Amino acid sequence: MPFWPAHPTPYHSHAPITLKTKNKTLPFPSFASPLLTPFQANPLLFNGHLQTFWTAVKWTDPHTVYYARQHLRNPADGGHFAVDFVVHETFPPASVSTEAVAGGKLPPRTRDMTEEEVAKLSSDDDTPMVIALHGLSGGSHELYLRSVLAPLTRKVEEGGSGFAACAVNARGCALSKVTTGQLFNARFTEDLRQTVRYLQEAYPKRPLYAVGFSLGANILTNYIGEEGDKCVFKAVALCSSPWNLEITSKALHRTYLGSEVYSKVMGGNLRNLFEIHVDNFVKNPRIDVDLVRRGKYLYEFDRDFTARIFGYATVGAYYRDASSVDNLLKVRVPTFILHAKDDPVAADEGVPYDEVKANPYCFMATTPTGGHLSWFEFGGGRWFARTVVDFFTAFAREVVEVNPVDEVFKK
Repeated sequence: MPFWPAHPTPYHSHAPITLKTKNKTLPFPSFASPLLTPFQANPLLFNGHLQTFWTAVKWTDPHTVYYARQHLRNPADGGHFAVDFVVHETFPPASVSTEAVAGGKLPPRTRDMTEEEVAKLSSDDDTPMVIALHGLSGGSHELYLRSVLAPLTRKVEEGGSGFAACAVNARGCALSKVTTGQLFNARFTEDLRQTVRYLQEAYPKRPLYAVGFSLGANILTNYIGEEGDKCVFKAVALCSSPWNLEITSKALHRTYLGSEVYSKVMGGNLRNLFEIHVDNFVKNPRIDVDLVRRGKYLYEFDRDFTARIFGYATVGAYYRDASSVDNLLKVRVPTFILHAKDDPVAADEGVPYDEVKANPYCFMATTPTGGHLSWFEFGGGRWFARTVVDFFTAFAREVVEVNPVDEVFKK
């Protein structure tokens, strides 16, 4: 690990899309590359493990974001999920609880919308708006997510980018209620799809953007791939995506830290969610509650719960279907991707380098270190957050039109 600034390595198609800006037309890589500043890693966090472990240390929390929560219903299955809208106000922080959601408790700096607010949740303004998708078992309260939304939604006169924003919480996450017999999976895109429909109706003139973190990046890639050229997003950013879930799972269990730390922690977090909402699953004949409870690792939870609840024959079948690598080839919106090559969770061997170079709509930057959703710099900042904010801000202010490609690749 070098102690000097690391210049990101770009990957892109040899025939990329072009972007028409207010002043000129230029290839996507020529627009994105100047936004990549060198990554100056904190010298004490000199590898991916230390970078990733540091995310659990919360000495300071400089990114204050307040949310108003709206509960949406997905007509596809009748289930409900929570969308947290960034609001420019302050209110007493809620007490945090990982116990029964029935107690009505919410994450810090989050409150439910009033009925009057819900009725008025619409506007004809053209403020750019970003949708954020969190990582596995996380939520809108996560610091990595707020490190992007805080500067992005800060008012322009206060030095921010002036975006509106909301975060889609996966079912059961961020102390949201589960009203059907399922949680979420890496391929389930229907709640995001319903959110987009809702926002288009409420804010018909707002240009929409999206950012995904870790598992949220995988879900977002699947969504924009499924939507293809009908996708309404102006641009997308993907951070630390696991991409190929089968490869990622095998890579995790190839090392002691991967198996006994990362996989155990992620599996434990999912079992905690399961316990909070267990009453929704006890009557499902596919689920053996005791078997789920006995599991230790992430793949065991996916094998004993996620795969079964969503009707997959095996955990491998689930991982292969939910991986976003193939859907990346179907993406038809400018997609900005960040990856650290020493990411201990999203293994570098699963990253779709060839698919990025095959799709003119994709631009990826990698750094030699940075860990998983970490990229802590000397001084405390996070390189990925600054880079994503710079990308969205520049795109919203400068790009007038995306020139489509007639044929991305031959069948």
